[in-house]
Amino acid sequence: MVSADAARTVVGIIGNIIALILFLSPVPTFTIIWKKKSVEQFSPVPYLATLFNCGMWILYGLPWFHPHSFLVLTINGSGFVIELVYLMIFLIYSDKKKRKNVMLIALAELAFVGVVALMVLTLVDSMKLRTTIIGSICMVGCFLMYASPLAVMKLVITTKSVEYMPFFLSLFSFLNGVAWTAYALIKFDPYIAAPNGLGALLGVAQLILYATFYKSTKQQMAAKQSKVELGLSDQYIAPVSSTDPKKLQNGAHV
Repeated sequence: MVSADAARTVVGIIGNIIALILFLSPVPTFTIIWKKKSVEQFSPVPYLATLFNCGMWILYGLPWFHPHSFLVLTINGSGFVIELVYLMIFLIYSDKKKRKNVMLIALAELAFVGVVALMVLTLVDSMKLRTTIIGSICMVGCFLMYASPLAVMKLVITTKSVEYMPFFLSLFSFLNGVAWTAYALIKFDPYIAAPNGLGALLGVAQLILYATFYKSTKQQMAAKQSKVELGLSDQYIAPVSSTDPKKLQNGAHV
């Protein structure tokens, strides 16, 4: 019979793989941003929320706050670096106002994580209390990460288009929530179970929205493409003036 610790390790490894795919799932979105040299209507909120979330879970996984949480530490350390890269790209291709706001929020998040770590280490001696404090903040951060697509979901409902809600981000948010909920339930950890359970539910909601508006999105994008092609063709049509004898004689050249 497989022990609870062994089962939890296996589920944790699966959770790490899914979480890594989740962290990498916005790569197509940032490829679009890089090619167009613009962030368009893509929101920085999910990446800011995930940066804060990973920063707090790194603290939670450290042996001074919650021992025996190596898998939590490794995946969130990887996610933290990946989110920093995304935000750097976002900053490069944002307008001045948005760039300033994103930078201020990111710096405030990093400062908060650092201050919390310092205060808990210096003021709290009990390991159990340290776990409770960091774990409670981690729950809030995880809620923010999973709830951050709500703004995008509102945009989807308003525009009836999923163009700015990446499918793979929604899919792996759901799978990540399921995996880490299972991990937390094997050896009960409420700080991991509660937010990831909510994340699984929000992931389902995003996938339902995607299925609902996928067809209308394709129609809208096809209409946009037709307008672009029509606009380009109009630029190359040289009108012939009946009062210009040279054009009437030689013909109009496109």
